[in-house]
Amino acid sequence: MLRNFDNRLNADVIQCLRAMGHGDDLVICDTNFPADSVARHTVTGNLLRMDNLTAAEAIEAILSVMPLDSFVDKPAERMEVGANPADIPPVQAEVQKVIDKAEGKSWPMGSIERFAFYEKAKEAYAVIVTGETRFYGCFILKKGVIPPKG
Repeated sequence: MLRNFDNRLNADVIQCLRAMGHGDDLVICDTNFPADSVARHTVTGNLLRMDNLTAAEAIEAILSVMPLDSFVDKPAERMEVGANPADIPPVQAEVQKVIDKAEGKSWPMGSIERFAFYEKAKEAYAVIVTGETRFYGCFILKKGVIPPKG
């Protein structure tokens, strides 16, 4: 065990988060997303797993160690709901609350049309599939920086 470290983060995820650089994208997806086939196109080329966690729980753990990119307007993006792109299903509202809490301010997510999301996900650093079973539990997070002390 590690002290002051979220135990929902497994070794593969920790290694990935550490290796990512400023501006790299991380896909967090639900169980229905074509995670394995999309992950093969990413920088890592391998699917990472955070099973038995909802999307919000996984993102909460990730944001406990990874800052979002403050140099862009929308460092977190969600997959739009098919025919109703402005709809915010409960899974996405939960993730928005996690983001706002982690960042200490309201920071609304951007949105991406479903098929455009698939294409953008292929260009990400990595894909993490969660145990989320609700539809549209798919997100892209852009890694930020940690400023020097003093």
